[in-house]
Amino acid sequence: MTKTKTYPLRLPRSLKKAVEQQSKEDGTSINQFLATAVAEKLSLCRRQSFSPAAKPVLTSKLLTSS
Repeated sequence: MTKTKTYPLRLPRSLKKAVEQQSKEDGTSINQFLATAVAEKLSLCRRQSFSPAAKPVLTSKLLTSS
């Protein structure tokens, strides 16, 4: 079993609402949704470090969408 550690996370209200909605649609908990999102982002960052031509994914729109 993987050991876990808690981490208090502050999100803008609009982003938290979007996470709640998406995790509900996916049938997952908010925690599982965020853990998967972080794992996917880390995987992308690691791939980009091996491929300088890869373009980064912009997430700023998520923070400003309602």
